[in-house]
Amino acid sequence: MAGPTPWNHNLHDHHLVLNEAAGCATALDAGCGDGLLARDLHRQVPDVTAIDADAAVLNRARVLDPGVDWVLGDALSHDFGRRFDLVASIATLHHLPDLAAGLRRLAQLTAPGGRLVVIGLARADRLVDLVPDLVAVPANLARRAQRGYWQHTAPTCWPPPHSYTDVRRTVTAELPAARYRRLLFWRYCVQWRKPA
Repeated sequence: MAGPTPWNHNLHDHHLVLNEAAGCATALDAGCGDGLLARDLHRQVPDVTAIDADAAVLNRARVLDPGVDWVLGDALSHDFGRRFDLVASIATLHHLPDLAAGLRRLAQLTAPGGRLVVIGLARADRLVDLVPDLVAVPANLARRAQRGYWQHTAPTCWPPPHSYTDVRRTVTAELPAARYRRLLFWRYCVQWRKPA
């Protein structure tokens, strides 16, 4: 991808995944879309696998880094034959009807002692969840004016089927000791270390 570094709401939070990559030998980008995260992970992690179910999007992603193992398939059912030191999923879980099954599968793909980072979209169902959304509006306008906005080519799903309350409850049930927090641009982050 030529020109200035692209920016959008998903790319804004890539650093949260990249910060967890230190010391990892293997990484999985589950639902890689246009492949920018997988490419950036491969700069830090020697063995990166990226999977997406959309063939056209994946074909565009492949040109970014031939060293990444690009896989056409469903992360929930594909047999990788191994687990990964770092599993990342950005803006993918809201495409799935069963949030709990998605989190369980990502946890299964995480190696013992490994890290899971999920950045997702959800919808506000309580007043307290609307506050960060409202704060994001002027911040979004300012960032777009400063950096522009790059529109990814991956399929979208709006509105998200899960609320922030759904996500918090499901994370608590499926990933004990996980850290859940709201992010600025209509996103949440889940960070979890699998017990060794």
